[in-house]
Amino acid sequence: MKSRADHNQAEIVEGLKKIGCLVMVLTMVGNGCPDLLVGFRGRNYLIEIKSKYARLSNDQRRWHILWRGEVAIAHTLDEAIGIVDPQSGKPI
Repeated sequence: MKSRADHNQAEIVEGLKKIGCLVMVLTMVGNGCPDLLVGFRGRNYLIEIKSKYARLSNDQRRWHILWRGEVAIAHTLDEAIGIVDPQSGKPI
C-alpha cells in the first residue's frame, strides 16, 4: 500500500535534526513500516508520525504487532523528542 506523510512530519524531522538526531524518512516503504528511523546518542528509534486524531492503519497495526523490537508513535515534536531523549522533560 502506498504511504503518504502526515502534515506534521516535516516539522518533526527538522526539530529532531536540530537536537542532533540523524533522521531517515521511511514513509515511502509502506506496508505499515514506521515513518522515521532516528539515530541519537548511539541508539536507533523507529517512530510512526501521526496527526492529532489519526489512528494506525490496519497495515500499521499489523506491523507494530509483528515487529520484534521497539516502535513508538509521536503526534508532536515534543513527543518525538521525549522518545529519543526522555531526560529532556518532553512528554513521551
